[in-house]
Amino acid sequence: MTSDPHLTYRAPTAIRDMLFTTWSLLGSFTADQKSRAQFPFDDPARVDWDFIPKPDRTGVPLFELDRHQKALAHTLMRAGLSIRGYSQALAVMATENVLRATEVIDRGFGVYAADFRDPENYLFSWFGRPAFEDTWGWRVMGHHLCLNYTVVGQEYLTVTPTVLGAQPFPAGVLDPLGASQRMAFDLLGRLSPEQRATTHIHDVAPADFTTRQVPKVGDVELPDHVDLGIETYETTDDDRWALRFEKASPSGLNGAELSTDDLALARDLLLHFVGTGPDELARQYRLAVEAEPADGLTFAWAGGLRPDTSYYFRVSTRRLLVESDNAVAAGNHIHAIWRDLDNDLGHDLLLGHYARHDHRRGAGHLRRRVVSSTVADADFIASRSQV
Repeated sequence: MTSDPHLTYRAPTAIRDMLFTTWSLLGSFTADQKSRAQFPFDDPARVDWDFIPKPDRTGVPLFELDRHQKALAHTLMRAGLSIRGYSQALAVMATENVLRATEVIDRGFGVYAADFRDPENYLFSWFGRPAFEDTWGWRVMGHHLCLNYTVVGQEYLTVTPTVLGAQPFPAGVLDPLGASQRMAFDLLGRLSPEQRATTHIHDVAPADFTTRQVPKVGDVELPDHVDLGIETYETTDDDRWALRFEKASPSGLNGAELSTDDLALARDLLLHFVGTGPDELARQYRLAVEAEPADGLTFAWAGGLRPDTSYYFRVSTRRLLVESDNAVAAGNHIHAIWRDLDNDLGHDLLLGHYARHDHRRGAGHLRRRVVSSTVADADFIASRSQV
């Protein structure tokens, strides 16, 4: 699971609230809605968290729900987020109204924009059987928002990848990612020229996340050439290599080279993203990050060095990775993500759970209730009968 005593992934309050709210919401669905909202835990859709507009997304959208169901859906979102994280998610969704208004003018979408940019076109999906002792997950996904939750044995919780985006940036008073961007530029501005040169790994920003939308970050990841096929912003193979993320030795400025105050700011920048998650987990991550040696952190920057340019930054530790990309619209279109390098979508926790699982633990109890001992305990009965 984890060797860090600070990070247990146990979040009993959040897990309880998620389960009971899920029961209420699914219980209110029609048979058709349930068929579109619930999937086996091993369904490939669970690990496809690409948040761009797609016609084949799974789930039931907010706009289909009645007033009571929408309240339950928002209660479920709140269970998986801190109050700040929840308000940021709401701001991301509300920004669709502003984006629709601007695209009617900029792209000539006309009446079609009302369907394409919809603050309620966010879909809820569940994977596995939401129940006591079971392993299951749920997700809410739409334009510039993807929240992924995996509950392992109704005991452990993971909340990554967590994606928030912003377009336009800012959208009037709606500014869901503004604080993180200001923190990043503050940190960059505090560096010495020599430190900034080490931090600035490339003069071209990636078109999107360096780690793309993979279910689990590999040892080495490279960004794609383009974002969403927008060929007006394209990177070369040389750019991709310069921007690569190597898990064992990330490029950029090592935390051991930062002053005490600047190291604290770099950690706060990382934890600002982590703090969107439920408080129980955010506290664990904070303790783990603060206990990690300074040389476990790396800060990297690419592209322009001013807010009105195409830029990208990332902060990583041995366990966590934050990426924020503002490239394709020159400072007016942000994609931001935080990832748990071991436990995106519950990866290592699931492996550990299945390795530890036997007939005495977890959901095995539920299976034993409905299977004859002649079958379930055949070996045990045979061994005792021979005595």
